Amino acid sequence: MLVLDAAETASALDYPSLIAELRAMFAAGVTAPLRHAHGLPRSGEPDATLLMMPAWMGDGSHGGVKIVNVVPGNARRGLPAVTASYLLFNETTGAHVALFDGAALTGRRTAAASALAASYLARADAHTLLVVGAGHIGSEMPGAYRAVLPIDRVLVWNPTPARAERLVEQLRGKGVDAAVRTDLEAAVGEVDIISCATLSTTPLIRGDWLRAGQHLDLVGSFTPDMREADDRAMARGRVFIDGPAAAVESGDIKGPMVSGALKEIAGTLYDLCGNRVEGRRSVADITVFKSVGLAVEDLAAARVALTARRQG
Repeated sequence: MLVLDAAETASALDYPSLIAELRAMFAAGVTAPLRHAHGLPRSGEPDATLLMMPAWMGDGSHGGVKIVNVVPGNARRGLPAVTASYLLFNETTGAHVALFDGAALTGRRTAAASALAASYLARADAHTLLVVGAGHIGSEMPGAYRAVLPIDRVLVWNPTPARAERLVEQLRGKGVDAAVRTDLEAAVGEVDIISCATLSTTPLIRGDWLRAGQHLDLVGSFTPDMREADDRAMARGRVFIDGPAAAVESGDIKGPMVSGALKEIAGTLYDLCGNRVEGRRSVADITVFKSVGLAVEDLAAARVALTARRQG
C-alpha cells in the first residue's frame, strides 16, 4: 500500500489538476453520505469533534474514508486544530490502495473547492483577496485562487496578528504581493474576494461592510454553533453551498434560515458544475459560497494524488 506523508501528499495535489477533477466529479453527480460527527467533550477548552467521511465512485474504481479530529484547543498548544488521515481503497475488491496525510489533503481540496466555486461566482477580473484566518486552510487559499483568477494582491487578517505576519512572509517568499491587516472592516472594503477559514462561533464578517461585486467565501463553520458571517451578509448575497450537508450542519446557513434572513439557496457546486444554475449574473452581484467539505472532494483529491504519484 502506498503511504504518503504531509509533504508528499501536498506535492501530489497541484491546484489545476485538483480543481479539474473536482469540476468533473461534481458535474458527473458523484455523491456521498453525510459525514458521521461525534462530539468529544473537553474540560477547560472547547469540545473536540471526531468526523468520519466515506465516499465511493459507484463504478467499481475507487472509494475511501477520511478520519478527522478537530481540536480547537490545539491553538494554545501551538498545534494544528485538524488532524486527519485518508484511506483510499479499490471499490471492487475492497483492497486498500493508499494512505494519505489527511490534513494536507483536506487543506488542498478545501481551497480547491472554494476556488472552483469562485470560478463561477467571483468577477472574472477579481484581483484582490482577503484571507480571514491564517491557519492551515487559510494558507492554502491564495494558491488555489491564483489558479483560477488573476489574483495579484493578498491581504491577511487573523485574531492573532503574529500568525498573519507569518503567513504574509510565506506568501512573499513565493513572490506574492501580500500584507497584514489588523482592521477587518477596512480590509473587507479593499478587496474583491473575502475568504474566511476560521473556527469562529460568532460572526466576523458584517453584511453592511460588503459592497457590490464582492464574493464572500465561508469555510470554517461546520456545526450549527459556528458562524463567520452575520444574517445581513447572507441576506444581501446570492448564497451557494457545496452540497446539501451545508444546510444541515453549518450555523452560517441554519441560523439565517431560521431567522428568515436567508430565503433561499441559489444552488450547489453540483448545480454550478452541471450548468443547472447560473453563477454570477452581473458585475454588481454579491455572491456567497458556504462549504462544509464533502467526502466527494476528499475522494477526488486522493485520486489525483494517486495518479500523480504513479506518473511521477
